Amino acid sequence: MVVLGIDTSLRSSGYGVLLAEGSSMRALAMGTIKNGPKVPLSACLRNIHATVAELIAQHHPDVVAIESVIYGKNAGTMLVLGEARGAVITAAVDAGVPIYEYEPRRMKMAVCGNGLAEKIQIQRMVKTLLALPELPQNDAADALGLAITHVHGNSVLNTREPI
Repeated sequence: MVVLGIDTSLRSSGYGVLLAEGSSMRALAMGTIKNGPKVPLSACLRNIHATVAELIAQHHPDVVAIESVIYGKNAGTMLVLGEARGAVITAAVDAGVPIYEYEPRRMKMAVCGNGLAEKIQIQRMVKTLLALPELPQNDAADALGLAITHVHGNSVLNTREPI
């Protein structure tokens, strides 16, 4: 199974492509989709959509795993995050790839065994679980963590439906 994990944000979305074969997992690709601070919203969304579409075309994932909507105090920030998620979801839907979403705490629990884990803990565990030579950048680590969460959920009994 190939899983594309995406940790969505407007300025620095993390991505990670994970190959799971039996009980072994390895990272095929990881990185961030960067958008500069002065880039207009529409151009950022286009870049996120285009990059995710390229990743799907290159790696042919079986599923996309994204972070579910989180709640925050700043409505404007939440709206922009939702728009960025929409760009990712649209790219996956266009390619016919099912999308699963996972709450941040569930990902932290699956990767670290602690739903309140800090970013550095996620980075260290992703590095260990995937035998990476160095710590992944934190957005890429979160994306790989989402992919790991999907694999772990499917290895037990994933009753979740794609969104």
